[in-house]
Amino acid sequence: MRLKFKYPFSLSTLVLSFVLFTSCSNTKKDQTPWVPLFDGTSLNGWNQKGGIADYSIKDGAIIGTTVHDTPNSFLATDTLYSDFILELEFKVDSTMNSGIQIRSNSIPSYRNGRVHGYQVEIDPSKRAWSAGIYDESRRGWLNTLENNPAAQSAFKQNQWNHYRVEAIGDTIKTWINGTPAAYLIDDKTASGFIALQVHSIGKDKQEGTTIAWRNINILTEDLGTYSRKSPLEPIVTKNQLTVSEAKDNWELLWDGKTTKGWRGARLDAFPESGWEIKDGILTVLSSGGEESAAGGDIVTTSLYGDFELKVDFKLTEGANSGIKYYVDTDINKGPGSSIGLEYQILDDDRHPDANKGNHPGSRTVASLYDLIQADPNKPIRPIGEWNTAHIKSINNHVEHWLNGTKVLAYERKSPAFRKLVANSKYVKWPNFGESDQGHILLQDHGDRVSFKNIKIKQIKNKE
Repeated sequence: MRLKFKYPFSLSTLVLSFVLFTSCSNTKKDQTPWVPLFDGTSLNGWNQKGGIADYSIKDGAIIGTTVHDTPNSFLATDTLYSDFILELEFKVDSTMNSGIQIRSNSIPSYRNGRVHGYQVEIDPSKRAWSAGIYDESRRGWLNTLENNPAAQSAFKQNQWNHYRVEAIGDTIKTWINGTPAAYLIDDKTASGFIALQVHSIGKDKQEGTTIAWRNINILTEDLGTYSRKSPLEPIVTKNQLTVSEAKDNWELLWDGKTTKGWRGARLDAFPESGWEIKDGILTVLSSGGEESAAGGDIVTTSLYGDFELKVDFKLTEGANSGIKYYVDTDINKGPGSSIGLEYQILDDDRHPDANKGNHPGSRTVASLYDLIQADPNKPIRPIGEWNTAHIKSINNHVEHWLNGTKVLAYERKSPAFRKLVANSKYVKWPNFGESDQGHILLQDHGDRVSFKNIKIKQIKNKE
């Protein structure tokens, strides 16, 4: 007797089920030991900075909503992160601009607490630079996507998108929906918070547009095991102009490799000793702290009038140096430095010069040497770390900046300036500091001090 069985499923259904089961069982599961930054139900571990855009939670996602009359808003982690791998998903309104801040900071001395640092862009516009890298409130664009059409086309409009961000050492790599997007080598900032941005909107924009983030996970240990290679060529910012700087007419004052554009202050050529160029860093070598004992000061071969100057510098313990401007190399015929206005570079805690001078404090770091003291609350970084000097001189109005903070200002050629000079060691030089043009000088004071990223922007005044 032949038994007949009735199957609840057809044969084709069973075959399809087997195929799906086999496929799922062969799919490699993500074994990364991720740590969630968002628990799906609360904003514990986060705090808001900048503007007052609304942040709420819905269906396991953080929702950021635009409002009028507020600057950029940021929902930031309470914890600061240095090296990490970050993954998350987001869905953004097609009319918005947003981003993910990484290694970002907010300190009172920097533009009254303005959030600044690396941003992984969220850009649903036709430009399509999502997952490019922007330097919020500092240098602007660092890694655009105009030469990466694959990443530009990877963004999914009005859908959930996936970001992977690796920040390890001086290297930042990004992926959008699995497609390599950005590859940046830059050492400006080593650590900071992670933040979700809701961009400010103009009055012509509709209020209430939203962006959502979910599945926000981070890894901070054993990064070498989980890091991925990128097929992209890295963009290196060291001794290079950024995208924004190039568009804003900045120029490299040192190419990072040669002595081109520089000579000894009292020489026709670059000094044969006393200075070292290595790994993109220009270093004045130690000679026991005696001024100009080795190679001597170096100056630009060109003269500059109104300008902005940026120089990264790194001190060693007890070191002394300086950046001079409006230098006339013919003023001082004898040994020693040529004379000019000086942005002081000094280890204030260990060098005795910090307590000298006719004007108290005027020989401390970032001061106008021997004339005006820099703000004592200046944001100087520890010995061995890089600092950024920024000098602006436009229509005789001069400002000294240190690490993004303005620390002093004065007016050249003014009665107040001339009074300061009259009560300083510079009184013996007629019209000191009042030249319309001069060289830029890096000082050899006999101590080891390093420089890089030397850039200048010449200001063309309208007649």
